[in-house]
Amino acid sequence: MVGFPGGPKAFEICAKFCYGMIVTLNAYNVVAARCAAEYLEMTEDVDRGNLIFKIEVFLNSSIFRSWKDSIIVLQTTKSLLPWSEDLKIVGRCIDSIASKTSVDPASITWSYTYNRKLSVPDKIVEEGINFREKIESVPKDWWVEDICELDIDLYKRVMITVKSKGRMDGKVIGEALKTYAVRWLPNSFDESVSDALTCRYKYLVETLICLLPPDKGVGCLCSFLLKLLKFSVLVGVNDSPREDLVKRISLKLHEASVKDLLVPARPPQNTLYDVELIQCIVNRYMMHEKYNQDEKNKANGDFILGHEHVTLMNLGKLIDGYLAEIAHDTNLTISSFIDLSQSIPDSARPIQDGLYKAIDIYLKEHPSLTKAEKKKICGLMDVKKLTMDASMHAAQNERLPLRVVVQVLFFEQVRAASGVQALNNNARDTSNSTTNTDEEWEKTAADDNKSLKKQMSRMKIKDEDFRKNRKLLKKNSKSTKSGVQLLPSRSRRIFDRLWVVGRGHVENRSSETSGSSQSPTSLAPGDTKSFGSSSRQRRHSIS
Repeated sequence: MVGFPGGPKAFEICAKFCYGMIVTLNAYNVVAARCAAEYLEMTEDVDRGNLIFKIEVFLNSSIFRSWKDSIIVLQTTKSLLPWSEDLKIVGRCIDSIASKTSVDPASITWSYTYNRKLSVPDKIVEEGINFREKIESVPKDWWVEDICELDIDLYKRVMITVKSKGRMDGKVIGEALKTYAVRWLPNSFDESVSDALTCRYKYLVETLICLLPPDKGVGCLCSFLLKLLKFSVLVGVNDSPREDLVKRISLKLHEASVKDLLVPARPPQNTLYDVELIQCIVNRYMMHEKYNQDEKNKANGDFILGHEHVTLMNLGKLIDGYLAEIAHDTNLTISSFIDLSQSIPDSARPIQDGLYKAIDIYLKEHPSLTKAEKKKICGLMDVKKLTMDASMHAAQNERLPLRVVVQVLFFEQVRAASGVQALNNNARDTSNSTTNTDEEWEKTAADDNKSLKKQMSRMKIKDEDFRKNRKLLKKNSKSTKSGVQLLPSRSRRIFDRLWVVGRGHVENRSSETSGSSQSPTSLAPGDTKSFGSSSRQRRHSIS
């Protein structure tokens, strides 16, 4: 029986048929029986209604009409090559599967699929008929898990046929490829695996890359593309498939997560992660965004749409998070850190707490940096874009250069002074509105008692608001001064000096404002107005 297709079991089926015995065919043995009948030349020329004819009728009327039987038969064809290929059983199975993937999901039930089963129990209706109630709609990708059991060569042929029909959405194609990758690619890769397994993974990744949807902007999730990129680096995929992946990732980099970007580096790189590869992807992404923005500016005018601004902000958070991760690497050069940080525009970082965190980690992990290098890397961030918490942390951070700490304290003092001045303006506006209410009350003194009571109650409310604002002003001033005591001695001395200077600056501005309300001719030449005298004059005019 050496060389006989299907072996002894297939020969037994043919022998039983010749002797008129009952032969049972199913999806698991029909291909072997068909190949054996072809080998024995059991055609219509020998006898009418011979085995080949009956098997072909069974294939066309039963097997190729069934989704799960078509998949089972296709799996059995691999062990019967080249007979199954020459008899076109492989091609017909693939065409049957590809045609059924484009069936309207509304006509699909979960029991129709190969792996999934309907979980809803039978329901008895009044007529006494049992039926399955489908509680959820069938998605368009109902078929993707069923074909994951196919070998990569057969899977490739099925997917090519599905794509060639042109009726499948690119997102569904991407989901199918992702499901297959999850099924066959490990979560982690050990370099000590055998060369045969490495070659298998390499071929699998290259095949999945060539099956990606033609629309590079849609279809596959960025996280899936980056997973393929990681494996392509580890198993040594050729340059052409890797270049295709980089192009696709650069179109939707803002959808990635920090974990997705942690692509391991390979020799001769001595860093933990491949920063150069991510730098290349970011540069391509920014070039693509700039081109799109220029095209939109020509059509719509020079402005940035809301969703584009959100996209840039997402990119900024992503890059800052990635910088914080790679900053732990002691082999990461300062030039690589700076280049990657500067590869995105300032508009991507309206708040720079993430960048400050990355810089702080880099300074901590690289204590041997010179003063010039520290100054250079700290120059990446704008201290005016730090939140209150980040500013307080930076003011106490001994790893930062003294110049940066001074800048942080100065802008925090300016921010606090601006808050005090805003409260003063609110209090002044409240007193002005109270005066206006007094004048209106005098003009309407002849009104009836109801109107008088309403205006008096209004005055009481505004007077209470004025007192509350004054209390809030005092409380804010106390909290600002008490907050200084929490700083280290070096920062506190700097902050005290800045507070005195800043407070005098605010008072001078108030003096100039109050003095400017006087007519130039009301002052004799050489006379000056003090802050106190202008205040008395202003109070006099109000009363």
